Amino acid sequence: MNILVLSGSPRKGGNTDLLVDAFVKGASPKHHVEVVSVHDYKINPCMGCNGCFRREDHACCQKDDMQIVYEKMAKAEMLVIASPVYFYGLSAQLKTVIDRFHNPIRDTFHIHKTALLLVGAASLLELFDSIIMQYGLCLKFFKMEDVGRVLVRGAKDKGDVKNGDSLQKAFELGQSL
Repeated sequence: MNILVLSGSPRKGGNTDLLVDAFVKGASPKHHVEVVSVHDYKINPCMGCNGCFRREDHACCQKDDMQIVYEKMAKAEMLVIASPVYFYGLSAQLKTVIDRFHNPIRDTFHIHKTALLLVGAASLLELFDSIIMQYGLCLKFFKMEDVGRVLVRGAKDKGDVKNGDSLQKAFELGQSL
């Protein structure tokens, strides 16, 4: 299976990266896994112009790196969303990419499975509720299967995700595919 991980963390080597690395180690013996750190790409927010709906090739009027992400999505069979949670939502970098899936090119993708890796500093039980709600709506709309989630609370400082069993859970999630 071709697995694409969209990682929304701008902090290199941080908690989200550590979770992603553990997932990749678990999944890569049996699957092709590619990680896209969206912070490394120049991607503009969707302008809502709907020009992509009017063009036969669904090309976006913006000339940025989103085309590279579309090409990677076209090859993927599974998508993993990985993000730090700064204020009860996905990182701005990752949300920008997801909003660009407003393009009808998304209907040509062959992604049927998804997973979620989230890390937040707060310990609130409701910390991930808004993201999980949005994630669930996307699963339903695109008829995709959720194959697992690793949700880490209380990880504020770089490396905090090493405390506890979160890295093992991410590894096992990858391994279970």
